[in-house]
Amino acid sequence: MKIGILRLTNTAKLPLRMTEHASGFDIFADIPETIIVEPGKYLAIPTGFALEIPPGFEAQIRPRSGLALKQGIGILNSPGTIDADYRGEIKVIIINLNKEQVSIEPGTRIAQMVFCPVVIPDLQEMDSLNSSSRQDGGFGHTGH
Repeated sequence: MKIGILRLTNTAKLPLRMTEHASGFDIFADIPETIIVEPGKYLAIPTGFALEIPPGFEAQIRPRSGLALKQGIGILNSPGTIDADYRGEIKVIIINLNKEQVSIEPGTRIAQMVFCPVVIPDLQEMDSLNSSSRQDGGFGHTGH
């Protein structure tokens, strides 16, 4: 499968797989200078690229475990979804869950991007649903 990628700025670093078997591509911050993220605050970080994803696929923007563990940085809408018909700049909404401010430097690896197939079902309205052993048991229904 081929996915088109367009560099939007001269400073943008294109996504990279960091190991041979990595499922995700690391995404880099395309910012002109250091950004300080205060505790509990969030903001959209530009990446400097756009994608042309074929129909039937999506890109998922996911947190990087190293940033989460070492700096308390997460992705607010994780996973973020990039639809096949979106052609704008990819931005990553990071949140600082740390108790201290965090610096995001130009070129920092801020997220990872994984491409996934999308199934589009034919939703059919019904008068009732078949029963199941779980029924409407939700959050914590198994006792854990």
